[in-house]
Amino acid sequence: MPAQHRSRAALKIRSSLDRQLGNQPSDVVFCRRCVVSNQRPRITFDEEGVCSACRFAHEKHHVVDWEQRGLELRELCERHRRTDGRYDVIVPGSGGKDSAAVAHKLKHDYGMHPLTVTWAPFVYTDIGWQNYQRFVASGFPNLLAWPNGLLHRKLAKAALISVGDPFVPFIYGQMAYAFHVALQFDIPLLFFGENGDAEYGGSARYAHRAVMPLEDWAELYFKGVTADDLVEWALERGVLRTDDYTQADLTFYKPPPLDALQARGVQMHWFSYYQKWVPQENYYHAVEHTGFQANPEGRSEGTYSKYASLDDRLDGLHFYFSFVKFGIGRATSDAAHEVRDGHLTREEAVALVQRFDGEVPKKHFRESLEYLDMTEAELWQVVDWYRTRAPHLWQQVDGEWRLMCQVEPL
Repeated sequence: MPAQHRSRAALKIRSSLDRQLGNQPSDVVFCRRCVVSNQRPRITFDEEGVCSACRFAHEKHHVVDWEQRGLELRELCERHRRTDGRYDVIVPGSGGKDSAAVAHKLKHDYGMHPLTVTWAPFVYTDIGWQNYQRFVASGFPNLLAWPNGLLHRKLAKAALISVGDPFVPFIYGQMAYAFHVALQFDIPLLFFGENGDAEYGGSARYAHRAVMPLEDWAELYFKGVTADDLVEWALERGVLRTDDYTQADLTFYKPPPLDALQARGVQMHWFSYYQKWVPQENYYHAVEHTGFQANPEGRSEGTYSKYASLDDRLDGLHFYFSFVKFGIGRATSDAAHEVRDGHLTREEAVALVQRFDGEVPKKHFRESLEYLDMTEAELWQVVDWYRTRAPHLWQQVDGEWRLMCQVEPL
């Protein structure tokens, strides 16, 4: 780190913009079927101690009529399929296993003509860039969007401090950019992958609906923080300056006006509503059809798995801060859904979580600090501040922070 960065004054963190914080139960409880806890935002537990994601998984595997859902998908595609040479569906994605599987199935199983769109990672990993190129080379047109780099970097820093997640500005563009493209190219049908709240635990409000109302984005996906909220915070704290950007630079961080989308009949559908969502099967599909390759190092830091969230060098910090804020790290997230899909027993999942959850992401640590224009001391100051906001999770013992509640075998 350059010398001029070493003598900065300590960061002044007054409060977090993350409206999810403070809503978690003070008593930590773990699901009796998987390994997730009641600290995951918006998740619910029933009287038997089973989480809403596990209840949804039971319905997904044993109740939902997937043949009927498949007919609904075919009818939807028939209504939107074009025969005049124009694109007829937009699929946002990175070329990772999930978006690659969705785009390939829509094209080859349903006869659609997808235009794929990518909101670039903060800093591509080698394997992420290679998978993106392999995906395009396998037969898919793609628009790759890069925002104003200075603005993006400063918003990432602001999000890390004010929300406890550097990924927030990436998530803004990942969701919103596709809708701008839809209006530009007159393509009213968009397909995102899975309904994360249903699949992984959260609000069950739209668990069995194909379309999510856009007005609920901020609550369900942006931690209650809009792009305007983040920019205002960054300007007030001096992280961002008015001459760093223009209003035009903020375009793709926000969805188009709701009335404009409604007037053109633009709708975003979850592919997971129509076909059973199993990430491991998406992985095999992408390997076979789009050349996707898993992490060549055997596993990703913080977890045991090797095929998810490989694109960005800031991935590790994103998952690590989830562990700090909620006691739920990358291994917990991976193991929980693999228990629900029958790939792990709960006992196996517990062992994996105990071994890997909360691992500090070392591989791209220095590059991430450089990108965020932060010193290591500043980063740990932010980490410690968020730990103090969760005294039911963290305590200092002999000067070291310890997570007081970890999943155990039943």
